[in-house]
Amino acid sequence: MGAIVAIVGRPNVGKSTFFNRLIQRREAIVDAVSGVTRDRHYGKSDWNGKEFSLIDTGGYVVGSDDIFEKEIDKQVELAIDEADAIIFMVDVESGVTGMDEDVAKLLRRVDKPTFLAVNKVDNTQRIADAVEFYSLGLGEYYTLSSINGSGTGELLDALVEVLPDDVEEESELPRFAVVGRPNAGKSSFINALIGEDRYIVTDIAGTTRDSIDTKYNRFGFEFNLVDTAGIRRKSKVKEDLEFYSVMRSVRAIEHCDVCILMLDATRGFDGQVQNIFWLAQRNNKGIVILVNKWDLVEKETNSVKEYTNKIKEVISPFEDVPILFVSVLNKQRIFKAIETAVEVFNNRSKKIPTRKLNDIMLPIIEKTPPPSTKGKYVKIKFCTQLPTPYPQFAFFCNLPQYVRDPYKRFLENKIRQNFDFTGVPMTIFMRKK
Repeated sequence: MGAIVAIVGRPNVGKSTFFNRLIQRREAIVDAVSGVTRDRHYGKSDWNGKEFSLIDTGGYVVGSDDIFEKEIDKQVELAIDEADAIIFMVDVESGVTGMDEDVAKLLRRVDKPTFLAVNKVDNTQRIADAVEFYSLGLGEYYTLSSINGSGTGELLDALVEVLPDDVEEESELPRFAVVGRPNAGKSSFINALIGEDRYIVTDIAGTTRDSIDTKYNRFGFEFNLVDTAGIRRKSKVKEDLEFYSVMRSVRAIEHCDVCILMLDATRGFDGQVQNIFWLAQRNNKGIVILVNKWDLVEKETNSVKEYTNKIKEVISPFEDVPILFVSVLNKQRIFKAIETAVEVFNNRSKKIPTRKLNDIMLPIIEKTPPPSTKGKYVKIKFCTQLPTPYPQFAFFCNLPQYVRDPYKRFLENKIRQNFDFTGVPMTIFMRKK
């Protein structure tokens, strides 16, 4: 699981430009997934072979000057709580401002690696101007220019040296994370599963402070529950609710095999839940959606069907996700939820023999070949599943560049119809034969 790096600073110093520059290196490849609304504030990057997640605290600050200071305090405090390293960005054009000093005061109290990045330094005159930032009391600073990338290398070299190494605990047991917005009933769900008599064998404190792996073995199932009761509303964090839960979810989601996404039936599948859903999808994790508090909803004959269709409209084109309607309080269908999560876990690690895949897919492709482009016809000769932790398929053909996304989606849908991959994101690659 990658480390988390937060970029903090007052508005308009170039945090987002810097953030975009860092994630571009991989985002272009990682997000060759169509239909993904990219959440601008979270991305993955790597440097010298070390991968890390970046969180841009910019873009969350709303309101006029007088509210800015309070907001920034909260932003920085959240980032400090959560991140393994902090990049504090300032702007050489405006020099040291009162707001910068406030942020620096917060950062000086913290025992985490902090890097002072002086942005907009794109000529030698400005390198000399940057000296005044020593007054912030954060030691050495790095001069860089987000827009053209000069100086970012030195900062990243120093950054990856202090990041913790990826220590993957080798565990044969599946890991399920319960995620969702505050007050959706995640903690109650975990308590209901574990029961008061607690059939827990061990409590292994995870690599992070608040994801506690709880080993669960009951009814013939055995798995680790990554308890993210940490995605909770901190007192007084009202405006930052979304920022906070996304920040916590990042950890939990990267650390698990299957995400159990809980939402409150009375609130619906709102923007924050969607963010968490796309986060899990982008990390290629199995997903089970639980609509909790179903007992509070006025129901008619088609309520379940209508609600399911509403969710599927939003998450399209990745619609093959199990949606269950539960009530944790009345212990309705919570066991079914765990059964489904185990099924999704098995689907995620399912391998299809190449011969069987070809026997089924090639006749389908022959019947509906890819549409011709510029008078050229694409001939797909062979397909195979790649040996990766989640389903990825390679199709070998003569002109892979002419196969468009809609046809890849068609192939994906046919694979899903013939083999059960419910709840698992899938990637289709076209390769040159």
